[in-house]
Amino acid sequence: MEMKRLFKPRRLAIGVVAVGALTAAVAVALAAHKPGDGPPQKDMVIDAAARNEAVEHAASLLQARYVYADKGATMAAELRKRLQAGRYDSITSAEAFASKLTDELSELSHDKHMEVRYFEVAVPETGNGEPSAEERQQELFEMRWMNGGVDSARRLPGNLGYIEIRSFARPQVATSRIAAAMGLLVETKGLIIDLRRCHGGDPDTVLQAASYLYDVPTHLNDIYERYTNTTEKRWTGDVTGPRYGAQRKLYLLTGSETISGCEDFAYALQANHRAVIVGETTAGAANGGSPQRLGAHFMMFVPTFRPTNAVTGKDWEGVGVVPNQAVSAKKALEVAQKDLLQALIPIEANPMAKEKLQGALEDL
Repeated sequence: MEMKRLFKPRRLAIGVVAVGALTAAVAVALAAHKPGDGPPQKDMVIDAAARNEAVEHAASLLQARYVYADKGATMAAELRKRLQAGRYDSITSAEAFASKLTDELSELSHDKHMEVRYFEVAVPETGNGEPSAEERQQELFEMRWMNGGVDSARRLPGNLGYIEIRSFARPQVATSRIAAAMGLLVETKGLIIDLRRCHGGDPDTVLQAASYLYDVPTHLNDIYERYTNTTEKRWTGDVTGPRYGAQRKLYLLTGSETISGCEDFAYALQANHRAVIVGETTAGAANGGSPQRLGAHFMMFVPTFRPTNAVTGKDWEGVGVVPNQAVSAKKALEVAQKDLLQALIPIEANPMAKEKLQGALEDL
């Protein structure tokens, strides 16, 4: 089985989980590089052969792998038509060429995961797609540096739980962090999960995190992979720590930066009425895929799979996850706290606890 890859589109400065054959070192470089990160790359002059190679490879990948076969074929034909018409002949800058292809593919596909990127250091040709031990260690370092994506877990006034998730890292790192966060907050009256700066992640970890929030196995979605023509049914399952369960209220905070796997988490929990979403409509990037080599200095992210929600029969591609309560991302936490406290006060039987809840509400 191929190893899932992490990829962060440059222009959106956000992340997405990918499936495909790519060395972990390149995947980490893709995820780490965005405007303002470290020294800029040195541009290079490219010739017609390099442009032709990149466009032809891009067209072939779209035709063979793009999640919607008809659309992939149409885009491939259009790219080849534009190449033959000399549309790219005047572009000699590698950076400008990558930017031009990104703009055109985004226009043709309306897919927020679509991107071509230039690399000053040559992209290695992959063998069987399996990363080396050194590459695995590099990726492991990156995930540990980000604490598996769990940025913080704490109690808010009124004994409310709060977890901020910045990404859903691979289970090997994220599992223990998520279990620790849930264990810390297992006795809280209600839970708020902050996804406002959540930039994607591994779908297995998304499913794992969601599993803490249900009492019984629950069908969340199915994932169709066009390249292999397979569909995987995604159900919540076992967890390694104390289960938070489905009885207490759950709020999710979203913003325009909430994307991909983080949208998956929010969309599924909203669709089956497990969570109330407060904040802004999310980015609208549902199709997952993998970075693929176009030549020595170019790579393209190719969306190859799509989710289908078990309740709605749809996904959030192009439209995002629409919040139940639309407020600015900046105000989302305060609004969720107030709503949660107002819901808890009338049903609290313990007079001392009710007094503390009331005090927390008045302090907001």
